[in-house]
Amino acid sequence: MQREKIKYAQNRKIDIAVSRHMEAFIEMMACERGAAINTLEAYERDLLNFTIFLQTSGQDIEKATTESIRNYIALLNKNGISTSTIVRRISVLRQFFRFLVSETIRSDNPTSKIEPPIAGRRLPRNLSEADVEKILERCQKDRTFKGIRLAALVELLYATGLRVTELVSLPMGGVSRDRTLITVRGKGGRERIVPLNGPAKVALEKWLEMRNSLLLENKTSKYLFPRTKILGKHMSRITFSVMLKKLAADAGVDPSRVSPHVLRHAFASHLLQNDADLRSVQQMLGHAHISTTQIYTHVLDDRLKWLVGNHHPLAQRRE
Repeated sequence: MQREKIKYAQNRKIDIAVSRHMEAFIEMMACERGAAINTLEAYERDLLNFTIFLQTSGQDIEKATTESIRNYIALLNKNGISTSTIVRRISVLRQFFRFLVSETIRSDNPTSKIEPPIAGRRLPRNLSEADVEKILERCQKDRTFKGIRLAALVELLYATGLRVTELVSLPMGGVSRDRTLITVRGKGGRERIVPLNGPAKVALEKWLEMRNSLLLENKTSKYLFPRTKILGKHMSRITFSVMLKKLAADAGVDPSRVSPHVLRHAFASHLLQNDADLRSVQQMLGHAHISTTQIYTHVLDDRLKWLVGNHHPLAQRRE
C-alpha cells in the first residue's frame, strides 16, 4: 500500500499549473506522512483550486500573500462553499506553506495570521438497528455470486466499522485462518485488529468458497474482493456504494440515507447503545484521537439521562 502511495505521488499525470514545489509537497505527504491516495488527490485538487484563483491576478502560489489568501476565502464564502470545506482548504494551504518554510523556499507562512472559520460539527446520519436488520435480511435472499459477495461486504462492514476503502482493499492475508479476526492497515499506516461476529464469519466463509470456485483466475489475487474484470485490482468504492444503495431500496430502506460511511456510523452508534465503551469503539474505528470518536456520544444522551435519573443517589431522595 505504501509503494502504491509513493508511485501515485511520483508518476501521476501533473497539470501544468502544478509547480515543482507542489509536486515535492505531495510526494512528502505520501512518503513521510503516509497519507492515503484519496488524501493526496484531495490535497492536489485544493492546491490547484487556489493556484487557479491566483492566476487571475498573475500571482504564483509560492509567493502568495496573506491578503490573497483572505481574498480567496472571501470568494469561497461568496460562492456558497461550506464552512467545513473552507476549513479543509485552509488546512491544506497551512501545511503547504509550512513545508515551503521548512525547505527554506519561503521565510514566512502567510497562513499564520489566518483564522479559519469555526465549522459546526454535524452529527453523522444514522440508521436504526431495525433498518440495518432489513438490509442484512435482504442480503441473505440472493444466493448468486454477486449476492453472496455483497452479503460478505455488508456483514463485514457492519461487524467491523471499517472505512470503505479499508474494506474493498482488504488483503487475503488480513483475514485470520479461523475467520474470527481481521487485521487492517488504516490511515497513516496504523494497524489494528478487529474481531468478527458470527454472522460476519459465516458470510465471509460463504464468499471465500464462492470466490475460489468462480474466480479461478483470481485465486492468486492478494485482495479479498478482487475486481472480476481487472486482474490485480480490488473492487472500487463506487461499485460497492452503488450496490449498497440498490440493496437498501430492495430492502425498503430509503437509499438516500444509506452509504458505506453511514453503515460505519451505525456500527459505532449501535455498539455504544448496547453498552460498549468509547475507547474500544475508538480502537475498532481506527481513530487516532478519542475526540473524533466522541461525536458518537450523542446516541448516549437518553441513556445517560435514564441512568442519572434512576441510579444517582440524589435521584432517590424524597422531599
